[in-house]
Amino acid sequence: MNKLRIGVDLAHKLIQVCSSTNNKVHSNNEMTLQQFSEYLVSLSSSTIIFEACASANYWHQFATSLGHNSLLISARLVMSVRQSQKTDKNDALAVLQASLLPDVHFITAKSINEQQAQSMLKLREHSVKQKVALKNQLTGLLREFNISSGRSISQFVGTIQDTLEDAENGFCDAFRKMLKVSLDLYLTLTEAIATYDLALAKWVDETPSCKKLMRLEGVGILNAIHLFINLSSGELARFKAGKDAAACIGLTPTQHSSGGKVSLGRISRRRNTTLRSLLITGAMAVIQQVVKREPKTSKERWLKALIERRGKKCAAVALANKTVRTAFSLINNKTEYKAVLL
Repeated sequence: MNKLRIGVDLAHKLIQVCSSTNNKVHSNNEMTLQQFSEYLVSLSSSTIIFEACASANYWHQFATSLGHNSLLISARLVMSVRQSQKTDKNDALAVLQASLLPDVHFITAKSINEQQAQSMLKLREHSVKQKVALKNQLTGLLREFNISSGRSISQFVGTIQDTLEDAENGFCDAFRKMLKVSLDLYLTLTEAIATYDLALAKWVDETPSCKKLMRLEGVGILNAIHLFINLSSGELARFKAGKDAAACIGLTPTQHSSGGKVSLGRISRRRNTTLRSLLITGAMAVIQQVVKREPKTSKERWLKALIERRGKKCAAVALANKTVRTAFSLINNKTEYKAVLL
């Protein structure tokens, strides 16, 4: 006898639940959050498929704690399966239908610990964007008055402080107040980023897998956390080989093949842009050091030869690709990274 199979379309206030047995739909109902919680508690062990979106990890964890077989499925796959207009009922049915496709890849859910780390990363990233935008705006406004600020934080802050203290520059009280408030906001964002960095560093120290990843060339705290979260859960965790994970991030050329003819293009720009950017930045930092001295490891010798043949940018992408593949192996095989010395 087949178990009850349930497709769930999650939303902010209401949840659409489509249930079936023996591949026949027998209900497709709307529930509140409280009703859905009670519904899961009252169910016997069932297979529940959630569309991967906001709150999906929470409901996955809740359903799993009740003994259900909980699965997450890609929203893009659900969209391609949906047969009619976009409604909650059609979405819930599409979730159910997509889960029955042959060789379907389900998304690995995140643990609470991984969710917290990802949230800290997003908070830090948002603060960095705000800080950069505010600095650029203030720099541009000051240049309108022929006041140039330095590139460093100390020079930038010092210029604004000197401007506020200069009583002869003709600025009115309202403009001075605006500058003071904007400077305080900039310093607050700087302090917030420093606080986030300390919290992330502590999280890495308490996560052995992240500490292993930091032994890789060009991998710091941010890269280690991003790699750990993406390779342990989410879309990248479903791959069986590191080369596929690297391709999903966008570190291999796009391929357009037809009739047995393989055509390679540029690296994809529509993948995980944040992780790819961090990996290439870390790889470029390694390259800047390697070109100044003799190679100490076999990887540095390979990298230096690649730089001579293809240039620094191509070498940085290649090193980032190798970093992802090595990290994939470390996490999945639970091994340690050791550089091969010359």
